[in-house]
Amino acid sequence: MLGMLVALGIALCACSNTPNTSTINNTTTTGNWEARLIGGTEQASLLDFVVTFSVTNNGPLDITGFGFINSQACFATGLNANNENGSASFTTDNSGNVTGTLSLNVTSINPAGNSLSLSGNLTGTSNGTTTTTGTLSNGVVVGNWTLSGGAGDPSCAGSGSFLLCQGNSTCTAP
Repeated sequence: MLGMLVALGIALCACSNTPNTSTINNTTTTGNWEARLIGGTEQASLLDFVVTFSVTNNGPLDITGFGFINSQACFATGLNANNENGSASFTTDNSGNVTGTLSLNVTSINPAGNSLSLSGNLTGTSNGTTTTTGTLSNGVVVGNWTLSGGAGDPSCAGSGSFLLCQGNSTCTAP
């Protein structure tokens, strides 16, 4: 009987030394993100933009602002000139490292039929804990983009890579 109690005590001690590997459940981001698209030719090379959105952990992006930086023939500029939607899915570890994915789609209204799709890996840091919602900082998304449709100009088609930076245009890929 004493041997069983000692074995049980050792087993319990071993379990209590297991590191806490839980993730921080809530990290949120809100604000401006600036995209630099690399690749494409002619009109498809002029697609850099700024997007304003908020999202917490997983789900659709709540996009409240969008605008292309460069004038080009593939998408109109101005309020409600295009339809934008996207989603994100990310987790935060105990050290505050954020990893996940983000996708964004922009569809032209005039000229109708052009579609820009971006998908990439998101990284950053969070100041959250297991009991508080953290704020994403130093957010960077690196991935690939595709423009299809060709409406307005035959060169409104192409693909390449992109860098999406939280809050400013001077970030680097991780």
